[in-house]
Amino acid sequence: MTDTTQPRELLKQTPAEILAKLPGMGRIMLSARAGGATHERMGVVEKIAVEGDLVRLSGEMHDSALDLTVITRLIADRTSKMRERVLPRLECQNAEGEVLFSLIGLDGLEPFDQALAGFGSGEALEPVAREAGMGGSQEVPEGDLGAVTFAAILRNGAPIAIELRRPGLHQIWSGALPEPKPAMGFVNLMQPDFHLHLRAGAIAGWQREGEGDQVELHGRDADGVLIGLVLRGSAAAFEGVPSERSGDHG
Repeated sequence: MTDTTQPRELLKQTPAEILAKLPGMGRIMLSARAGGATHERMGVVEKIAVEGDLVRLSGEMHDSALDLTVITRLIADRTSKMRERVLPRLECQNAEGEVLFSLIGLDGLEPFDQALAGFGSGEALEPVAREAGMGGSQEVPEGDLGAVTFAAILRNGAPIAIELRRPGLHQIWSGALPEPKPAMGFVNLMQPDFHLHLRAGAIAGWQREGEGDQVELHGRDADGVLIGLVLRGSAAAFEGVPSERSGDHG
């Protein structure tokens, strides 16, 4: 940190002004959670485009749209460490102070602070307790709908898009599905530019939408609520994917 930065501070500039600095921060991980799914894109943000109330992040490793009608506060937090290395982040919050998602500086503090240097000091905030990671060592149950779904897609061999849609954010990854890796109670998809961590049991059913060859599967939880995880692709990509997890009826 520098003399003009603080461990945790509310930045005074508008979200659009702050987000415009992302290309100078090196590799960024945009990490968002919704209903047991964690959707992460990682790499350099190559381009920022402001289109009305949307800020689009794009590049070889990023594809997302951020809604400025929902994102009203950005907090710079420099308190998170991994193996003694600071991983600073921009917390994107709504008007109620809820963290919608985070933009994490994977190249450390120096490029993060350099990109924000022109803004000066923000409003100092007290550090907050960081949520624990995935943790646990439980196995993914046989028949888990998320695991069964991705195993079927892998067998079918057709590329798909995996999207997270939540207030303030629509983030997309697309390509050939990597082999799913169950671990610590999650089904994990791991690519250099993309991670999906889907908690076992998070998906109780898929709501199928679309006509003809293009299909969307919208994940529902046990209460029937759409969680914001969407799979999009050809009908052939989803051949053999159950609409509900084993034991559910409807």
